[in-house]
Amino acid sequence: MSPLTPLDGRRVRVAVIGTGAIARDSHLPALAKLAEEGETEVVAAVDIDATSVEDFCTAGGIPHAYTDLDRMLREQRPDLVTICTPPTLHREQSIAALRAGAWVWCEKPPVPTLADYAAVEAEEGAESGPYSSIVFQHRFGSGTRHVSRLLAEGALGRPLVAHCQTTWYRDTAYYAVPWRGRWATEGGGPAMGHGIHQMDLMLELLGPWSEVRAMAARLVHDVETEDVSTALVRFENGAMATIVNSVLSPDEVSRIRIDCERATVELTHLYGHSNANWHITPAVGVPGDEAAAWRDFGPDVPSSHLEQLRELVVSMRAGERPRSSGADGRTSLELVAALYKSAFTDVTVKAGEIGPGDPFYTAMHGDAPGWAPAATAPAVGEGVPA
Repeated sequence: MSPLTPLDGRRVRVAVIGTGAIARDSHLPALAKLAEEGETEVVAAVDIDATSVEDFCTAGGIPHAYTDLDRMLREQRPDLVTICTPPTLHREQSIAALRAGAWVWCEKPPVPTLADYAAVEAEEGAESGPYSSIVFQHRFGSGTRHVSRLLAEGALGRPLVAHCQTTWYRDTAYYAVPWRGRWATEGGGPAMGHGIHQMDLMLELLGPWSEVRAMAARLVHDVETEDVSTALVRFENGAMATIVNSVLSPDEVSRIRIDCERATVELTHLYGHSNANWHITPAVGVPGDEAAAWRDFGPDVPSSHLEQLRELVVSMRAGERPRSSGADGRTSLELVAALYKSAFTDVTVKAGEIGPGDPFYTAMHGDAPGWAPAATAPAVGEGVPA
């Protein structure tokens, strides 16, 4: 018989940090559902805006509202902290929660840089937690699980060609908000803040990448970051992929397509997917009954915060590292950093090469001329803020 864990026989005590839209619309409903199932209880919420946190707690039936994170951690001792604040706060808040003994579930982008990610990792427990995991809810649900199994078992043959597309639309008013489009406050452009979800899902399906060659531009918006990027990626398994991340596309779509030896798998959606969003096209000669089995996804479990949170709670109760944490949670952030380094320096970037001492390890802009903020480097090139 395995030893009891500290969570056996009781609900997981959860605190929500940041009470904006993502907390209200995604985290709280997921936590409420798990509360109905007897798994969780939300004991506190924290926000620097006293009115916002009071309203959040009143609406959600949460007993304790705070404007001070450290005080909440001392007084409530939560088992799990969900972080719903801007990316520049994620490192400090994650470390504070881990040091207080709480597991962390942090919204994407996880942190602004790979150096920040390493700092959070250093605070994790050695064997049974606490651990910090990242919200990458597109990895979860029945569709991703089914296709991942088909690819892992080799049923579809070798993956050969792939496409990862996040082509969304954000107008001038969107970027009129002062913190948007700035390296210091948003952490990056559409590659970091929008396309990271689909890139993370592509990595979940295809495994490790080996090299990337990229381009980026500011074609419309007066921002520090890019508003469009493209990349070519080679994977360790030999597959080659194209990536497009854009906020300039009126016909919005999120898409992943993988052409294998025996079938093409395609996912087309926008902000979340169900079984119906996945399509499998068999190659000529594939037996009909085999293709029919591929297309049987089973009961529909859409991708969602709820599905990832449900799995995270299982990991907490077992004292095991959850998916989307540690090295597994770092993969998409490393790909974004490599994309930026390639685009801003006109080189091919190999997996694993961005480490301490590399300027792209501590800043996604890498202090590159024409891309670094004016306070960091001289303004060079068209579109760089004065």
